[in-house]
Amino acid sequence: MPLKIPAPTSKRREIWRLAWPQTLMMVAHFFVGFVDVLVAGKLGTDVQAALGLITQSFFFFLIIAIGVSNGVVAAVSQSLGAGLISRAQRYTMFSLALALAGGLLIFVVGTTFRGPFLNVLQTPPDIHKESAYMLTVFLLVVPANYILNVGNAVFRAYKRVDIPLISLTIVSVVNTVADLGLGLGMWGLPAYGYKGLAWATFFSYLTGALFTLAVLTKQGILRPSEFPPLRWMKPAWSYLFKVAWPAGLTHILWQTGYLVLFAIVASLPYDNVNALAGLTAGMRVESALFLPAFAFNMTASVLVGHFLGAGDPAEAKRTGWQILLFGCGAISLFGVVIWHYAVPIADLLTPSEAVRAQVVEYLFWNILAIPFTTASMILVGIMSGAGATLYNLAVFGIATWFIRLPLAYFMGHVILQDSSGVWMAMLVSQVVQASAGLYIFQFKPWSRFSMRRQKALPTIRT
Repeated sequence: MPLKIPAPTSKRREIWRLAWPQTLMMVAHFFVGFVDVLVAGKLGTDVQAALGLITQSFFFFLIIAIGVSNGVVAAVSQSLGAGLISRAQRYTMFSLALALAGGLLIFVVGTTFRGPFLNVLQTPPDIHKESAYMLTVFLLVVPANYILNVGNAVFRAYKRVDIPLISLTIVSVVNTVADLGLGLGMWGLPAYGYKGLAWATFFSYLTGALFTLAVLTKQGILRPSEFPPLRWMKPAWSYLFKVAWPAGLTHILWQTGYLVLFAIVASLPYDNVNALAGLTAGMRVESALFLPAFAFNMTASVLVGHFLGAGDPAEAKRTGWQILLFGCGAISLFGVVIWHYAVPIADLLTPSEAVRAQVVEYLFWNILAIPFTTASMILVGIMSGAGATLYNLAVFGIATWFIRLPLAYFMGHVILQDSSGVWMAMLVSQVVQASAGLYIFQFKPWSRFSMRRQKALPTIRT
């Protein structure tokens, strides 16, 4: 039988009911990366730097999953808001099939061009062996990660945020046990070092994907009789593609931007390996602040999608403002706490004094940017729920490629000739990004992208 949608409550309670499990879900996701960095730090600076380089590459490989996930949240949540349960069910099956095909495609392409990819990253010779091995294993993770991402997006659209919380908790627990066991040799397991670290990621995401598929099957989603016919797919694909391709391209621009940023740091005139390790560790700490921000991002996309599906764009905008104000205020306060304890946190992550200094300086500039970063993330969720991912593409593309990267190179390589210039550029780009996003949210007709107003909608109502 189809998933049951929780009964509506007051809007504030609904925001809170959706936000807190998703915050815990992101905590579980955070611990996956945090334990990875912690274990890598104990294995050596070279391993920690390689992990950062390949982890960022892994995010780049998720392009199709990100696009399809954005599309499925918009399509399914708007369908449910309009009371079109059958259409939501068909979009679910269609999106899962696209996710599996996309994951396999990325695996094949990534494996084929693995060597040139490492060269493009300007991988330092000192960490080339570790980076090549991690990249090989991480590519095996991609199909499972795609199923996990899109499956959890379906559950969120149904407002069943408890299921993604459980799946990510499973991933976190398996990853922690495998990291400590296979990476450091705890509990009598063989210590494989950085190789064990890579396989821990594989086993954890595979377990999470299998759990997601099991729940989807139990809920009656994965049944051949529910797979949409070809005549339905054409109009359905039209809307899904309109949402997915800008979201996917945004992800490409954002993640390739980070890859270029890593390359800029890796090629700094001075202290580049320590700076690269500091960037890796600093981003993991900073990601703790992204946990509630992502929760508000996902909550905004679901609620905005439901309100637009119900034909109430004014309520969708009011809800967006409520989430923005509350989210930015709360997460900024959390950032002040992290800022205060930056030094002991850096001490925990690395035994190297040089890397600790890099981590502390990274956190100084990037926590200063947290109000702007949080606003940008929530606005992305709002636009995704509305299907207005073209706006996200424009804002993130300009802020990353025309502000952040040129300024990072100029400040880091020409003016200051060290990593502090790169961190400053990151702050400036976040200010520009948030300001542009707020302007669009307040003054542009972003609700017109919702599916309920598409001309092709009557052909996909059943």
